[in-house]
Amino acid sequence: MSAPQDDELIFEGPLDTSSGRLARVSPLVRRLIANNPSPFTSTGTCSYLIGDAQLAIVDPGPLDEAHIEALLQAANGAEVTHIFVTHTHRDHSPAAARLKAATGAPILGAQPYQPRQGSTGALKGLDASHDLTYAPDHVLEDGAVVKGRGYTIEAVATPGHAANHLAFALREEKALFSGDHVMAWSTSIVAPPDGSMGDYMASLDKLRARDETIFWPGHGGPVREPQRWMRALAHHRRQREASILTRIEAGDTDVSQIVARVYDNLNPALVGAATLSTLAHLEDLVARGLVAMQGELGPAAQFHRITR
Repeated sequence: MSAPQDDELIFEGPLDTSSGRLARVSPLVRRLIANNPSPFTSTGTCSYLIGDAQLAIVDPGPLDEAHIEALLQAANGAEVTHIFVTHTHRDHSPAAARLKAATGAPILGAQPYQPRQGSTGALKGLDASHDLTYAPDHVLEDGAVVKGRGYTIEAVATPGHAANHLAFALREEKALFSGDHVMAWSTSIVAPPDGSMGDYMASLDKLRARDETIFWPGHGGPVREPQRWMRALAHHRRQREASILTRIEAGDTDVSQIVARVYDNLNPALVGAATLSTLAHLEDLVARGLVAMQGELGPAAQFHRITR
């Protein structure tokens, strides 16, 4: 089989590692998968344990007592010194408070969810996807560095999938915990009003300028050729944008018409996600002055091409 080209987006199949089973994936990193599989989480949320004598945990996952207990057992008596959270979606951060109570380790990383100013109407209900109880001890700014015994973590701001999304670079292994920003099993959902396609694309460019050689995502297996994969992701989004513009130019004015024609053989369970992703593209096109919008961003809005 020939090597994939830079613009080829060939997704990996599901991990063969079952939830609850601890797997060492690198000299410094072990992975434990929560039992929350779905069309949006693959086989479940990946929590990562970094280090040996002292441990950091990245993305403790949902409020699932079995997963929390498995993480504590995986520590096997080692001191947990840091709990890192990439973003506050409810499949990533809720277990942080329980782990802090059990270990005394501080919660570091993403800032608490803040609704985008002016976000109302049809999309306001998406606040429910965020963990509104999340309370970090330290919010990490872009470039902040945290040292543990045998590991060094750098926070990398990667808004797009969520406005408060962070990735974490493990300097000793040139690895990046990419959360939901870059995954090998699927593209990321970018859902306004919190998600932003413009921010997502800028964050892709930002990570492409870095030198990490492997990504450990929040769902699914590793991204082993991150530079090539991110080029393919960017190409995919640009193609989707071009298809949306083509449909608007052909006379489609609302998002349901556009989704029906742009997405081929779409699983009915994913129509909602496709609608949100298309709205994110449309919001970005409006911001760039390529499309005009009548009404509030949402399923009822009408879109028209701006001709110059």
